[in-house]
Amino acid sequence: MNRRGHDWPGPRRFYDQAGVDATAAGFEVRLDGRVPRSPGGRPLLLPTLALAELVADEWNAQKEVIALASMPATRLAYAALDMDAAARNDSVASVVRYARTDLLCYFADGPASLVERQAAAWGPWLAWARDDLGLAFSQAAGVVHQEQPPRTLARTEQLALGLDDFALAGAAFATALFGSAILAFALMKGRIDASAAYAASRVDEAFQEERWGLDAEAAARSDRLAADARMLGGWFAAPGL
Repeated sequence: MNRRGHDWPGPRRFYDQAGVDATAAGFEVRLDGRVPRSPGGRPLLLPTLALAELVADEWNAQKEVIALASMPATRLAYAALDMDAAARNDSVASVVRYARTDLLCYFADGPASLVERQAAAWGPWLAWARDDLGLAFSQAAGVVHQEQPPRTLARTEQLALGLDDFALAGAAFATALFGSAILAFALMKGRIDASAAYAASRVDEAFQEERWGLDAEAAARSDRLAADARMLGGWFAAPGL
C-alpha cells in the first residue's frame, strides 16, 4: 500500500448491511451474513472487535459503487491477512527504507521561519525516538542524502520484525503516508494522535500553501490522506493490537 493508493476500481454494491460476528478465531466482517474474502482467499477476520468494526463501518459507508480507495482499513486488513513470509519481509524492508530517508531528518536550509517551524514540529520526535526507541537519527540541511547510522537502521528493523501482521501492515502504510518511520512508531505507540502526525508530515507543504495558496486538486488529495491518517489512528488504538 502506498501513500496514494486511491485509484483502485471497485464493483457495484451488492449487499445491504455490513456487520460483525464474534467467532472462536476472532471477529468476522459479514455482508448480509456472508464473509468477504481477501485477494488471497482468506476470510475477512480481524483479531479485535474494534478493528472489525472499523472495517465494517467502511463497507456500510459505501454508495452504489464500492470505492476501495475510500476503504483504507479494509485494504490494511487484506494486506495483513495475506501477509506471508515474503510479504512480511517486504513490509519490514519498507519501514527500514523510510527510516533511511526519514522526513524528520531533512531540514530546510531556509527561510529561517520554515526551519524554525520544522524544528518545533520535528525536534521533539527526533528526541523521543532516540530516548524511548533507541533510534538515533542523523539530521541534514537541504536535500543532500544523509546516511543513517547502521545501528539505527538495525534497530528499526528489529522493531518492525517484532510486530504482528496487523501492526506491521499498519506500520508499513503509516511510514509511506508520513514519509517517516519516526511518526509511524509514535502513532503506533500512542505518543502522538493521527491529526498531529499528519500535520507534522506536512510542515513543508503547509508552509508553501500559506505562501502560494492551495488548488482544489491538492486540497482534495490532502483531505484523502488526512482521512487515511485518521483511520490509522483508529487502527493502532484498537485494544490488543
